[in-house]
Amino acid sequence: MKKVMSTLLAAALLTTAAGCASGGGGNTAAPGGGAKTDVGGAAKKSVIGVAIYKFDDTFMTGVRNAISAAAEGKAQADIVDSQNSQPTQNDKVDLFITKKVNALAINPVDRTGAGVIIDKAKAANTPVVFFNREPLADDMKKWDKVYYVGAKAEQSGTMEGQLIVDYFKAHPEADKNKDGVLQYVMLKGEPGHQDAELRTKFSIKAVEDAGIKVEKLAEDTAMWDRVKGQEKMAAFLASQGDKIEAVFANNDDMALGAIEALKAKGYFKDNKFLPVVGVDATAPALKALEDGTLLGTVLNDAKNQGKATFNLANVLAQGQTPNKENSGYEITDGKYVWVPYKKITKENMNDAK
Repeated sequence: MKKVMSTLLAAALLTTAAGCASGGGGNTAAPGGGAKTDVGGAAKKSVIGVAIYKFDDTFMTGVRNAISAAAEGKAQADIVDSQNSQPTQNDKVDLFITKKVNALAINPVDRTGAGVIIDKAKAANTPVVFFNREPLADDMKKWDKVYYVGAKAEQSGTMEGQLIVDYFKAHPEADKNKDGVLQYVMLKGEPGHQDAELRTKFSIKAVEDAGIKVEKLAEDTAMWDRVKGQEKMAAFLASQGDKIEAVFANNDDMALGAIEALKAKGYFKDNKFLPVVGVDATAPALKALEDGTLLGTVLNDAKNQGKATFNLANVLAQGQTPNKENSGYEITDGKYVWVPYKKITKENMNDAK
């Protein structure tokens, strides 16, 4: 009996010693310097803290899904909802840093708030990749471990304008009052947002550059939101009626809202049509293209924005400097990955699908 007890005690002591030697697993994330290894030398997957400005944005849902898909089998992407609040996002970043994630991927609520996040990340030596909402240029220069993935908003605005130009040149009857001037209404994203301002400016510039005179009948912000887009468009119709000859929307959700308001006024049946254009080429927008209610949209490539964001963050998480070879994307000015837009109509909608 004594011999049995001695054997059991010795085994217990060996087990305890082994547990102490492992240091609690020895696989804690190592911020900025690559993931540590498990016992036995196997590399532990990097942990990347991802904050989306809000989960119920249709386009950002596509980007979020793309990040998750790109991370599968390669790293752990811990994705959180900032609930359209910059203070909430800052708290999420603090928590990520406390957890010692290997890298951050941030879709800022307010682009002017990126500087605070960069300061936090730099102090913790945690690399950060911003995406979809571009920080100020001065903030991007604060640290060499800050990157941005997105698309040039002016390009999407130009393409929106070109969609309207193509339609008006092919359909002279679109000029309802035959005055040679395009009377339009504009649904904008949130005030001051870079994409909203540039899409608004460059969509109209493209029409004017094509030699078509324009007259703005109304403009209002619908905050990227479908319901708000419907409400604002209903107000435009109440004040402007049949004077409206085209509807520009800074994104597809607002364009789809406008279409619902137009349907309520008898449009899109009995040959009563009004050209509506948006940006993003979301699945609901492609359905509207197929139905013939949306004239056109611009592919904002959620899949490649998400994939590029993950790839850069994962390279940084491993302690490396991103380049085309290890990230799969061309890096401009050592900090930027630009994902190109593409015009989408009913004829080429399969390209977006």
